[in-house]
Amino acid sequence: MHINQWLESIPPIAVYLIVGGVIMVESLGIPLPGEVVLVSAALLTLTHPSLSALWVGVVASAGAIVGDSIGYLIGKTGGQRLFAWAGRKFPKHFGPTHIANAERIFNKRGMWAVFFGRFIAFLRILAGPLAGSLRMHYPKFLIANALGGIAWAGGTTALIYYVGEAAEKWLGDFSKYGLVAAVVIGAVAFVVMKKRLGRKHPEEVETKEETAA
Repeated sequence: MHINQWLESIPPIAVYLIVGGVIMVESLGIPLPGEVVLVSAALLTLTHPSLSALWVGVVASAGAIVGDSIGYLIGKTGGQRLFAWAGRKFPKHFGPTHIANAERIFNKRGMWAVFFGRFIAFLRILAGPLAGSLRMHYPKFLIANALGGIAWAGGTTALIYYVGEAAEKWLGDFSKYGLVAAVVIGAVAFVVMKKRLGRKHPEEVETKEETAA
């Protein structure tokens, strides 16, 4: 069943809870299709009279902020053990090189990494736990986390809603095309970022050579 058809079959309050819940769990560090669910719910508000785009944006923002904050606490108390476990279970996604490069980005960019990481699938999953494990000052993290969550969730919902409303006159199946575009863009961004994070930096190679010697 198409995700839009599935969302249409359940009560509006349940749609809000699913959107907020999926995004919150994704922000904890668990890979879930938060972006797809958000885009689908935003598109659904165009045809479902009981759904509000404003509330979709509010619950999505809340889910992002709360999830990242819990992820921060998880990372602060057991981040290294968590990343070691994830590296063993999913070496192609959370291997030592991926984590090391993500840490390098966070150490170099700080609050900006948290803010802009919300817009990139791979960093969106790692933002909270990484910031916690690196002992980022929580007030700074919270500010960047809240602003990033609102900008991503609220901005995505508003963009999809208003563009969809305008396009409805010309594209009856806009929701279908919009969802496909969102999935493709999200997948491309995820692959590009994962490849970049999987590259070994010169200092890593030098360290390994020194260790071997």
